[in-house]
Amino acid sequence: MPPKQDSNNKVKKRVRKSITMEVKSKILKLKDRGYSTSSIGRELNLSRTTVQTILKDKEKLLTALPSVSSNSTIIRKRNALIYEMEKLLYNWIQDQTQRRVPLSLAIIQNKALSIINTLQNKRGENNSDETKCFSASRGWFMRFKTRYSLHNIRVQGEAASADHVAAQSFPGILKEIIESGDYSPKQIFNVDETGLFWKKMPSRTFISQEEKSMPGFKAAKDRLTLLLGSNVEGDLKLKPLLVYRSENPRALKNYVKSTLPVIWKANPKAWVTSILFEEWFTKHFIPEVKQYCSNNNLAYKALLILDNAPGHPVRIADIDPQIKVVFLPPNTTSLLQPMDQGVIASFKAYYLRRTFSQAVKANENDGMELRDFWKSYNILQCVKNIATSWDEVTPNNLKGVWKKLCPFFFEPSESSTSTDQPNVDEITTDIVHLANRLPDIAVTTDDIDDLLSSHSQELTDEDLIELEAQVQKEALESQEIASSI
Repeated sequence: MPPKQDSNNKVKKRVRKSITMEVKSKILKLKDRGYSTSSIGRELNLSRTTVQTILKDKEKLLTALPSVSSNSTIIRKRNALIYEMEKLLYNWIQDQTQRRVPLSLAIIQNKALSIINTLQNKRGENNSDETKCFSASRGWFMRFKTRYSLHNIRVQGEAASADHVAAQSFPGILKEIIESGDYSPKQIFNVDETGLFWKKMPSRTFISQEEKSMPGFKAAKDRLTLLLGSNVEGDLKLKPLLVYRSENPRALKNYVKSTLPVIWKANPKAWVTSILFEEWFTKHFIPEVKQYCSNNNLAYKALLILDNAPGHPVRIADIDPQIKVVFLPPNTTSLLQPMDQGVIASFKAYYLRRTFSQAVKANENDGMELRDFWKSYNILQCVKNIATSWDEVTPNNLKGVWKKLCPFFFEPSESSTSTDQPNVDEITTDIVHLANRLPDIAVTTDDIDDLLSSHSQELTDEDLIELEAQVQKEALESQEIASSI
């Protein structure tokens, strides 16, 4: 199309957006970490074609960026096995950080050595001189932090334990904030992220045993992240935010995502990043709270209580003057955070019970074997089960988990140890009875307990290797699809 002309027949020049070398460096780093061109574009507010053009000039950029610590530069200068280990270690650190697991230098050093040993054993490689000398020293760690821009990572001398002193004093501090802002229980909120292995089966089932022996990415390791939350009153259950590793999985092809019962988002590692959290806060939380206040004849204002996860940026406190954001003291999440006091555990038990209930129904009504049900179970069915399971969490469940953080909203007779949470042991028993109605299945309550607790377990070296391979595979497929359009 020729350039447009104004009334004076003068050709208007198209204004080009200048892209700095720093932005180009970020593009290379994100690509090396497995991000697709589309994901990079969204992250940096650039078009996909612009990102592709910059990536085509990768070699020239590396030459022009001698001072930039790009991973692509590292691989040419440093041992390839160490480079691979650092990529996996970065993923592990991010995963641990997402789950609020305190990290110490010693823990990271031990994990680095563990990963590099696993890679060597898996590939049958002999130690190179550089690998033999690799000791995960403090100097290496500082350079690793720089290479991967881990500026915000908190590394302590020792792994921190729960801070009971801060947990005892904070409810009094919070009470003053609530009284000062005149917030009612309807206007006080908490949200928390949790991982979900949405297709995982008890380890003793034949399906789980078969999958372990199969090469490649394991469906049981396919994890998504949910953001769940509500107010103290328990009458506003926020629409779940779901982050998956693929933006357009096959089961959602031609599906309008805005009609899903969750807020659908995606990034290669299925993490709630600070960018995604800020977008959720601005485009979903604020409008939902505003509408709720209007419907209940309340003044538009709210208090949002968060933990100190890196994905919760402090800057959101300045977005809306009517929304006050308060952060829990460090290392008190397990002691105080309402969503961690039973809501998430109940939700996961409901989800597993519903999945087994569907498997039993398919077997008894249609003669479908568990193996066939499991293979056909896709992310769309998972989303629907997540919504139904979240609906099962009652207002009393949601209200009861605030007793430790806000005891002043409850009668003295209601002790902080008594909750209105459903008995997860009873739900587990239901799941065992359902599972054992299926042919050739024999599971116990211990098997179900192990499965429910596995959602919060850290990724093993094998998990990291398989997940990284899957991310790289999907990034390549996305690039091939994009280039064919």
